[in-house]
Amino acid sequence: MQPLSGIRVADFSHIMAGPYATHLLRLLGAEVIKVEAPGRGDAMRFYGDDRSRDGMAPAFVAVNAGKKSVALDLKDPGSLSAAKRLIERSDVVVENFRPGVMARLGLDYPLARTLKPDIVYCSVSGYGQSGPLRDWPAIDNIVQATSGMMSLGGEPGDPPMRVGFPVVDTLTGQTAAFAILAALFRRTRTGEGEFIDVAMMDASLAFMTSAVVPFLITGRQMARTGNTGYSGQPTAALFEAGDGKLISLGVVQQVQFEALAAILNRDDWLADPRFRTADTRKANAAALQHALGEALRRRTAADWEARMSAAGIPCGMVRSVDEAVSLPHLQERDLILPLRTAGAQPAETQRVLNAGFLFERGGPMVEDPPPVHGQHTAEILEWLQIEPEAREKILRRSLK
Repeated sequence: MQPLSGIRVADFSHIMAGPYATHLLRLLGAEVIKVEAPGRGDAMRFYGDDRSRDGMAPAFVAVNAGKKSVALDLKDPGSLSAAKRLIERSDVVVENFRPGVMARLGLDYPLARTLKPDIVYCSVSGYGQSGPLRDWPAIDNIVQATSGMMSLGGEPGDPPMRVGFPVVDTLTGQTAAFAILAALFRRTRTGEGEFIDVAMMDASLAFMTSAVVPFLITGRQMARTGNTGYSGQPTAALFEAGDGKLISLGVVQQVQFEALAAILNRDDWLADPRFRTADTRKANAAALQHALGEALRRRTAADWEARMSAAGIPCGMVRSVDEAVSLPHLQERDLILPLRTAGAQPAETQRVLNAGFLFERGGPMVEDPPPVHGQHTAEILEWLQIEPEAREKILRRSLK
């Protein structure tokens, strides 16, 4: 049995951060009922330039596999009543509208608590439900900017650069899922629900703890080091191998440096006063990196990766995404999950990523494809025991 079997989530979220949170809950066995607006539904269904995938864009598939979709016009009294019944029968509510929207709709936490006293209610927003920035709109790249994240990468003097995927959305979703699990765990002990306020800004700064806390303690900004690792060691950087491909070394400990010198047949480095300690290596970084570059051009990147890893030297070949996901290693890790196919392309294999960890039994898993917009509306309305006449009205509105 999966850990969240029997847990029901009323998912009022859209785009990325909220849906990624509920995606993680679904992977752990929760039933997730996704509430979408009539018409086009979640805008992520149409994300990207490939119009042939409209309604089921890859970015949507990535975080909605196995969910159920019900189309409700939350401004309509009948649909609003159905939404309230859904909350009443759920364990968790997740929403990521701008602060105040759910209150205006009459679906905020105080209302939810009257319907289900032990509800776990999670609101995800750009800057939180309180504070001077509460009402500022935010998406991933905006918070990458306002949190300072963009200022950390690259070489000194480079312009700021965003992380090349929506890292704020995914880390915020992961933070929300973590908080929801904590609240559910406490509920098993106390019987009490919880209101969870997750801000993209807060989650980003918490995620950047290795850069933020040193500033809080010392008052000094962390230096930008480009492709050199957090340690600042010249042996924790990118180098070109003999085939022109790049490898990343992570040699930060003395024992690792000694192993590196041995595998490169450069035992003389250990006697060289410039390279004898971590501090002297930093002081003579240019000379050491030049010597390393010459030595590493003697073999291919794949050869060095295999040889050094076997010798306990942290080393990885720089791969593109397609090269990374093609590694046979991942097949044994259940990281890539094939979904049952449906719709107009039955021969197409849809694949999504798993949660990133394994259980010995009952671990994260999903097999069902993401829902077509409003696919489960009739089924959910009947389950909610909405009267037939009201049900028909809601269904008609859901098709607009």
